[in-house]
Amino acid sequence: MFMILAKFLPGQFTLLFFSLDWHADFHAPTQAAFWGQLVPKEHYVNASTWNSSLWQVAAVIGPAMGGFFYGWIGVFYSSLVVCAFIIVTMICYLLIKDRHVDYHNKTESILQSLKTGVNFVFKNQFIISAISLDLFAVLFGGAVALLPVFADQVLHVGEQGLGLLRAAPAVGSVVMAIFLAFHPPRKDAGYKMLASVVGFGLCMIGFALSGSFLLSLFLLFLSGVFDNVSVVIRSTIIQSFTPDEMKGRVSAVNSIFVGSSNELGAFESGVMAKLMGLIPSVLFGGGMTLLVVLITFIKAKKLKELNLP
Repeated sequence: MFMILAKFLPGQFTLLFFSLDWHADFHAPTQAAFWGQLVPKEHYVNASTWNSSLWQVAAVIGPAMGGFFYGWIGVFYSSLVVCAFIIVTMICYLLIKDRHVDYHNKTESILQSLKTGVNFVFKNQFIISAISLDLFAVLFGGAVALLPVFADQVLHVGEQGLGLLRAAPAVGSVVMAIFLAFHPPRKDAGYKMLASVVGFGLCMIGFALSGSFLLSLFLLFLSGVFDNVSVVIRSTIIQSFTPDEMKGRVSAVNSIFVGSSNELGAFESGVMAKLMGLIPSVLFGGGMTLLVVLITFIKAKKLKELNLP
């Protein structure tokens, strides 16, 4: 939409509209609160699984469609297509009937409201354990930022190989998301989440030690499989154990922690690769991921007993 406005507006106004892209930062918390009003609690696991499935499918298909439209009709008309999808989405939102939530504290300031959300997250062992596992797994275990170097210096596969390496985790996530859509992880969900993060860490260690392109591709595929299990369970935990009036604030805290961990994880990967070397840095990250799981296993006793509704 901003690309379309940029074609007709002067430069200073174009800059203003591009700066309005911060609206996305409000979307995730609002969507989480809205989702809690649409889906009954007994369907949270299935809803979370289907939500993750569709998101992963879109993450794979979206860039491919974007590239196709960009090459076929150019950037401006491609932006028109995107704008059309946005309008359709807005219409679908407007067709949803509102369900009133009987909670509104008029005396609570914005800062008090934010503090209440943060305190709720840190006092709920299920939620803080789930968020911490995901945060530290991405912070230490992710090797995505270093894939160009691995493709060039370790695996020697060039640009085409790098593209496949980058796509492998997303493909693994899509496959697992489709499986979980029909086999939701309800029983022993806490153990399954811990096991999936262990699997993710082991995949990163194996990837660091691999000198084979096919083996590296398979390990990255598996990392996407394990990561999706963790994402689905974490999302379900947050929805299941958060009151309706707290869902927006808890989702905002979750977005801050998990969202920032991607950028911080890329920074950490680069720094550690500089200090320790390429392969040792990924081994270190995988080892730290396993250590985080061990600490969570020892400290978060409630998480180990978790069964989702």
